[in-house]
Amino acid sequence: MAAAQGGAPRAFERLYADLAPVVAGYLRVQRAVEPEDLTSEVFFGVFRGLASFQGHEAQFRSWVFTIAHRRLLDERRRLARTPPQAGSVEADPPAGDVEREALESLGEQWVVGLCSRLSADQRTVLLLRVIGDLTIEEVARITGKSPGAVKALQRRALDALRRKLAKEGVPL
Repeated sequence: MAAAQGGAPRAFERLYADLAPVVAGYLRVQRAVEPEDLTSEVFFGVFRGLASFQGHEAQFRSWVFTIAHRRLLDERRRLARTPPQAGSVEADPPAGDVEREALESLGEQWVVGLCSRLSADQRTVLLLRVIGDLTIEEVARITGKSPGAVKALQRRALDALRRKLAKEGVPL
């Protein structure tokens, strides 16, 4: 962290490599329209503000997810004002290992489907706790909720997922 604050390029690379995949996963499951682009925006903000950041590694992770959550909310507000154009064409992703990509996509779709059954608040709390590896207090600060509300949302989300998995016959 100190090296990145000092401007060391390898330190920036390391911070990005460590956190970008989990931030992208959070944004993907939250159904961001362009999770990779949004992840880039998050890290642009992180690196721009890094010199003024003070704290330890866990606080840094919390700060990164605060930025990610705010960028996600910004995207949702922007889309509510200007919905996507009908008939817009997205570029096809470059071809790769089709079998691996298909399996990854199925797994991702299953997780997104499970999480979509949760309320938006339950999903946000659970993802910040699990993917973000944040404490109850950090999630409360990010979401503007009390720690008690975060605990209740997490408990309800886990109960809902348990019921859904039990219905699907997934052993717990």
